[in-house]
Amino acid sequence: MTSKPRNTLILMSDEHRRDAMGCAGHPIVQTPNLDRIAASGTRFTRAWTASPMCVPTRAALACGTYVHQNGFWDSANAYDGSIPSWMHHLRDAGVETTSIGKLHFKSARIDNGFEQEILPMHIVGEKGWLIGLLRENPPQFDGASELAKGVGGGDSSYTRYDRAITDAAVDWLLDPARHDRPFAGFISMVSPHYPLIAPEEFYRLYDPAEMPLPCGSIPDHAEIRALSGFFDYHSHFDDDSMRKAIAAYYGLVSFLDHCIGRIMAALDEAGLKDDTLIIYTSDHGELLGEHGMWTKQVMYEASAGIPMMITGPGIPGGKVTSSGAHFLDVASTAMTAGGCPQPDHWPGVDLAELANAPEDRSRTIFSEYHDGGSSTGNFMVAWDGWKLIWYVGREPQLFNLDDDPGERHDLAPTVADDPIAASALKEGKRRLDAICDVEEVSARAFADQRRMIEENGGEEACLNAFVFNATPTPVEQAELEKNQCSPPK
Repeated sequence: MTSKPRNTLILMSDEHRRDAMGCAGHPIVQTPNLDRIAASGTRFTRAWTASPMCVPTRAALACGTYVHQNGFWDSANAYDGSIPSWMHHLRDAGVETTSIGKLHFKSARIDNGFEQEILPMHIVGEKGWLIGLLRENPPQFDGASELAKGVGGGDSSYTRYDRAITDAAVDWLLDPARHDRPFAGFISMVSPHYPLIAPEEFYRLYDPAEMPLPCGSIPDHAEIRALSGFFDYHSHFDDDSMRKAIAAYYGLVSFLDHCIGRIMAALDEAGLKDDTLIIYTSDHGELLGEHGMWTKQVMYEASAGIPMMITGPGIPGGKVTSSGAHFLDVASTAMTAGGCPQPDHWPGVDLAELANAPEDRSRTIFSEYHDGGSSTGNFMVAWDGWKLIWYVGREPQLFNLDDDPGERHDLAPTVADDPIAASALKEGKRRLDAICDVEEVSARAFADQRRMIEENGGEEACLNAFVFNATPTPVEQAELEKNQCSPPK
């Protein structure tokens, strides 16, 4: 194996929680291919997203910057090519940049930095999820009931899309042209994102009757109550449908793993494996009923935590590290591997360098949320074994993740009597203030969203826009445009 990679291959999933892998010690989930990637490289046990929502965190990855730095706040404000992406930088340096699958940018008509976008999924109609803009006057989100319907085994438009993405990725890797010049490939699948319907052969791996029910109820916190009230998924489940949904989620993870196995086999068959740096991650996690909630949007570990692993030339094999990693590190790593210096204002680091460094948990990892359902700006900093969640104008939450990995005991209310918690909260706020002015950032997000509401015809127009839980696939979007109609509500 060479000491320096010629190529970079980024494998990304959607909504894969950090612990749902065999290599992470999960007692149920079967992920033999991800386990092999982890065994051949380095796995980061403490990695977090830029924002626990698809569109803003994917825009942050493209830009290499935090959400408040680039201003792509939410699911109606997608990356539009106006800020040079890591893909632009690499393409300008002569590296082939290709995407296959989900991007969730504004449009394929825009120069996003890829030389080609194969089977791209972007936001609907270049407008996205307009109802999420209505944070100051939130309506009822009627789409919440869909999550609990039809869970179990079967096929969906998303699993068909992932199979097509995998086929296209295999063909692309086996094309002899991949040897002509260095490449940065971005292969992005949608599993295990809902709908929670897994192909039968993978659903059968998990008996719903044996699935443990999720722990915890909705915390008594004003902002968490606001978010869980808007995304009211939990009330539509009973014990039976929850067990089926969990089995289906695990089945989708195993289906995703199968697709990744096919891609890795093609990389090997093409003779590219020894020259390629491979990163696996996901855009955010999935609550899966924990804390009485489903999907994401909050800063709890199941939602904001992500899997992160890297393998290839120069990467220590079989290493597991608790050094803090960030979703934006993927952009920094791709830039470094492609021979491009990253801009000074990018907060990411090279994962290859991090993998080779001694373990250090002191790095501040930051995340933020300004999307649908939130009544104020939500911010998170994690460092050492601590996590502070800061809500502008609301009470904070503080967790000792070493002692309380399930985040059952909020220590913020105890700071008056607990000097250790008081010191941690003070340190967390210091770290947060060093990154941004949370009140200014939150106010700026609301101001930009008010402007977008007006640009889209006002609150009534945003309210009457179609409601959806999952962005239609490219095939579905083409059919919608052909018929000039909206998806069903």
